[in-house]
Amino acid sequence: MRVALFVTCLNDAVFPATAVATVRLLERLGVRVDFPAAQTCCGQPQFNTGYRALAAPLVRRTVRAFEGYDHVVTPSGSCAAMVRTHYGRFGPQAAELGPRTYELTEFLVDVLGVTDVGAYFPHKVTYHPSCHGLRLLGLGDRPRRLLEAVKGLELVELPGAEECCGFGGTFAVKNPDVSAAMGADKIRSAVSTGARVLCGADSSCLMHLGGLLRRRSAPLRELHLAEILASTEEEPWREESGR
Repeated sequence: MRVALFVTCLNDAVFPATAVATVRLLERLGVRVDFPAAQTCCGQPQFNTGYRALAAPLVRRTVRAFEGYDHVVTPSGSCAAMVRTHYGRFGPQAAELGPRTYELTEFLVDVLGVTDVGAYFPHKVTYHPSCHGLRLLGLGDRPRRLLEAVKGLELVELPGAEECCGFGGTFAVKNPDVSAAMGADKIRSAVSTGARVLCGADSSCLMHLGGLLRRRSAPLRELHLAEILASTEEEPWREESGR
C-alpha cells in the first residue's frame, strides 16, 4: 500500500505538529507514508471565492504530485472535500484523484478498519465537527468512535455541535463580525462542558476557535484529533511542547 500525506497549506505553514502527529500515527499502525514535495495549495481558496481559472493550475499540480499512490490521506476535511467533491469539474484526470483521497478518520476506520489506535490521552475532551467533514464528506461518528477508544480520555458532548464555528475561509474576512459572533457562541458552548481540550479534525476551524479562546483567556485549548490519536503512554502529548 503506497500512501501519501496531503499535508495542506495551513498545517505546513502554521500547524506542523498536526502533520507530524499524522505521520507518527499512521506509521505506528504499519503504514508507510510518503510526502510528495511537489504538493502545494489544492486550489480551494480560489475555487470557493469564484476564481476557477486561478484554481485550475493548482488542481493540475496537485494531481501530478499524487500520481501513483494508492491512497492520499489528509488531516483536513476541508481539503479532502475540495478534492473529493470539486476536482471532477476540472476534467477526468483530476476526478480520478477524488476516490483515492481520504480524510484521516475515514482512512483509519474505512481503509485500515481500526477505531482503537492504541492512543492514550487522560484528559476531558469535547469534539467540534467541522462543516466540510460533517456535511460534504459525511464523516458521521467516525471521529467520535476513534476518540471513545482512546485510553483515559473522557469525551463530553458539545452543545450545538453541528453549528458552524464561523470560520468558513474567506467568510471570516468578508464578514468578520458575524464570524466572530458565531465563534463566540461555539466557545461558550465548549467552555460550558468543563473540558480541558476542544478537539477538531480541521486546523482552519481550530485556528479560528483557538484565537477566540486565547483572547478570552478561556480555560480550554484547541487540539487537532491527530495529535490526540498520536499520543501514547510511552510518548504522551505534552502541552508545553506542543505535542
